[in-house]
Amino acid sequence: MNEGHSAFMALERIRVFMDEAGLSFAEALQVAQASQMFTTHTPVPAGIDLFPPEKVLHYLGHYQQHFSVGDEEFLALGRTDTGDFSAPFSMAVLAIKTATFINGVSKLHAEVSRDMFSHLWSGLPLGEVPVHAITNGVHARSCVAKSTQALYDRYLGPNWSQANPGAALWERVHTIPDDELWRNHEQCRSHLVVVVRERLAKSLTERGGSARELTEAQECLDPFVLTVGFARRFATYKRATLFLHDLERIRKLINGDGHGRRVQFVIAGKAHPKDIPGKELIRSIIHFTRDEGLSRSIVFVPNYDIHVSRDMVAGCDVWLNNPRRPREASGTSGMKAAMNGLPNLSVLDGWWDEADYIRTGWPIGHGEDYDDPDYQDDVEANALYDILEKEIVPLFYERDKDEIPRGWVAKMKQAIYLNTPQFNTARMVKDYANHGYFAASDRAQTLISQHYGPGRELAVWQSRLTDRWYDIRFEEIAISAAADLRVNQPVKVVACIQLGAITPDDVQVELYQGTGGRGWRNSHWLCHTHDLPGPRCHGQKLLRY
Repeated sequence: MNEGHSAFMALERIRVFMDEAGLSFAEALQVAQASQMFTTHTPVPAGIDLFPPEKVLHYLGHYQQHFSVGDEEFLALGRTDTGDFSAPFSMAVLAIKTATFINGVSKLHAEVSRDMFSHLWSGLPLGEVPVHAITNGVHARSCVAKSTQALYDRYLGPNWSQANPGAALWERVHTIPDDELWRNHEQCRSHLVVVVRERLAKSLTERGGSARELTEAQECLDPFVLTVGFARRFATYKRATLFLHDLERIRKLINGDGHGRRVQFVIAGKAHPKDIPGKELIRSIIHFTRDEGLSRSIVFVPNYDIHVSRDMVAGCDVWLNNPRRPREASGTSGMKAAMNGLPNLSVLDGWWDEADYIRTGWPIGHGEDYDDPDYQDDVEANALYDILEKEIVPLFYERDKDEIPRGWVAKMKQAIYLNTPQFNTARMVKDYANHGYFAASDRAQTLISQHYGPGRELAVWQSRLTDRWYDIRFEEIAISAAADLRVNQPVKVVACIQLGAITPDDVQVELYQGTGGRGWRNSHWLCHTHDLPGPRCHGQKLLRY
C-alpha cells in the first residue's frame, strides 16, 4: 500500500479471503495483514486523509455487513483511539493496522513517522515503534543524460546503473578524464539554455507576447555562467522563493559583484490545481524577476514536464533544495541531479540528511529545527547566500590553464561515485525485497498452509489474549542493588507477574534501561527472555551493566 490512499485495498482482500477460503473476519484479517506492507510518504499529520464516520459507513457499509461486525468495530480499523466514537476515520491508520511491515522513505522520515504514529503503540519507547526506513531511489537510465550515460558506459562499463554500493566498478569514476567529464557537462548546460529559450519563446507566442519579450526570451541565460536549478512541486513548505530573501545579495550574486563570476537561476515546477498559495509563489517569482529587471538571469520555465526535468538535472551546475525541515519525506530530484554529477545545495532533510553532504555538495544549516518560521527563513537564507558567495562561486570559477575547474570536477566525481549507487532504484528494490517482501511472503505462506490452519489458530490466540489481557498485573518488582550502581556490578531483578488466564507461553519478559516517558527515546533493551520457568514469578536474570 503506497500511501494511505490505497488502504481500502485491505478491505477488499479481507472480503476475498472470506469468500474464497471460508475464513471468518478475524481470520481473514490475520492472513491479509501477513502479506501487506504500507509505505508512508507523509511527514505531517495534515497530509493524511481523514473521513467522517458517517461517510465511511455510507460508502463502505457493504463491507461492514459482509464482515458481520458492528459500526464501532468496523470504524476501529481506521481509528487511533478506538474508544473515541466521534473520531474520524484515518486512511493511514487503516493501512498501518492491516500491514505487517511499515516504512518511511528515508531515515529521517522514518524517525518523524515513528513520532507521528507513536500513539498507535502507546507506552512503547519511540525507538521501538515499528516504522522502518527504506530510502527512495531513482532509475538511473531514466534521469541521466544520454551523453553522460555513454560516458559512464565507456569508463564504468554497461552495468553501472544496476551495480551495488561498494562494487569495484565505482572506483573507475575517478579514472574519467576531468576534461572529458567537464566538456560533456558544458554541452548539457548549453542544451539546457537552448531548451529554456525555446520554451519561453513558445509560451510567449501562444499568449501573444510582445516583440521585446520575445527578444528577451531568446537572450535569457548564459551558457557559460554558474547555473543553479530548482524544480519541484510548488508547495509552500518547499520555500521556492527563499533565494530571493535578500534583494541586495541576490543582485550581487547575479551581477558577479564586479568580478565577472556571475550566477543565474533556472526555476520550474507546478502547484496543485487547488493549492492557491503554491500558485502565488510561482506568480511572485515571475513578477519579481520582471519588476526587478532580472528576467535574463532568473528564469521560470513554463509548462514543466519530465523533459524539462531531465534537461535541468543534467544541465544545471548546482541543485538547490530548501524545504522546512523535517517536512521533506525523501525528495528525488536531488538524487537525479547527483547522478548527472551535480553537487546538491540543500537543507538537511529527506535523503540529503543521510547522504555524504560534505563531499557531494553543501548543507544549509546543521539539521536544526525551528519554532519561528520567519527566524528560520532569515537564518537559512543567510546561510544559502554565504555558501554561494564563499564556497560555490569561487570553486566553480577557479580554472586551470585549460579552463577546467579541477576542484569542481572533483566534487562532481564524488557526487557520481557516492550517490549514484546508493540512491537508485536497484538498491531501493533490493531493500524492499530483503526487509519487506520476502519476510511478508514467508509469513503469508505460513498462515495459508494446511488450508489456512495457522491463520485460524493465530486469530483464536489473539482473540483469547485480547479478552484476557487486562487480567495481567505486576505483583512485585525486586532489584537486588542500591540505586547508585557501579560499572560492571551484578544486578538481580525479579518480576513477579500475575498472568490470570494467560499462560507463560503467551508472554515474554524484557528489562528496559532508561527513564520513562519521552526519555525512552535514548534508551535500550538490556535483556530479552523467553520461556521463563514458573507459573507466576517470571523474569529472573542476572544482568551486568
